[in-house]
Amino acid sequence: MADITLLDGSIGQELVKRSGDRATPLWSTRVMIDYPELVGDVHAEYFRRGATVATTNTYAVHRSRLERVGLQKQLPDLVDTALSQAERACASGGRIAGALGPLLASYRPDLKPDVSEATVKFAELVRLMADRVDLFLIETVSSVQEAEGALQGTAQAGKPVWLALTVMDDDGTRLRSGEALSEIAPVVDRFEPEAVLINCSRPEAIPAALESIAKLGRPFGAYANGFVGISQKFLEDAPTVDALEQRQDLGPDAYADHAMDWVTQGATIVGGCCEVGPDHIEALANRLRAAGHRIV
Repeated sequence: MADITLLDGSIGQELVKRSGDRATPLWSTRVMIDYPELVGDVHAEYFRRGATVATTNTYAVHRSRLERVGLQKQLPDLVDTALSQAERACASGGRIAGALGPLLASYRPDLKPDVSEATVKFAELVRLMADRVDLFLIETVSSVQEAEGALQGTAQAGKPVWLALTVMDDDGTRLRSGEALSEIAPVVDRFEPEAVLINCSRPEAIPAALESIAKLGRPFGAYANGFVGISQKFLEDAPTVDALEQRQDLGPDAYADHAMDWVTQGATIVGGCCEVGPDHIEALANRLRAAGHRIV
């Protein structure tokens, strides 16, 4: 049997739900400003349910997003809050993954963030987080160009870097940009991230994606979302998450079925993304142990 790293599940969506407030374009960053302790509570619950990694609530903490509401000067303070809450939850063990989300917007490869500009902005976040995280997790990468900017920005991190890519809902062999997933290989060879993952994609699309990234010669895995799909309304400028619909057919046991299939394919890192909550992670932890795997 294998050693499996069990990531946490949804952070942003879980925070929005627990806050009870109306969704805003700042997403979970707004919740963290208003209820910072809620962030640590979510991390701690995932650890109680079996996760071994806390993914910081920094996915959407980018100057480009904060500028829209005049909060760009608060970036260092927001990063510090996110790290402090993860550290609080990790006091009795566990690793911290510094989350680095898309520079401009999720699922928007059409925005084509400039590689040199992205490098500078990701490097700033790395400097703010490097001393307090165990690894960096680049998330929801929709194109080869996005991957290059983020990986270049983390090249001097001094910590392991994991690259998580998002694929088309109906075709796991293609990035959201339409590029073949296999086209990521030269970038992976150049920057050598420690692991390559698939995230924030429908679980049904992941087996084909894993077949592709398994050929990259490094640890791989996946953590899927629980959305019906990515709606056109969400692809507009400054969207809110209420433009997305949660699936009703992806309960904890159903999600664990998918994730265990990924482990059978050779995945050694699994977890959950948006709309995959603590109950899902607990069910997956139980299934992994029952199958004889060791959660690390």
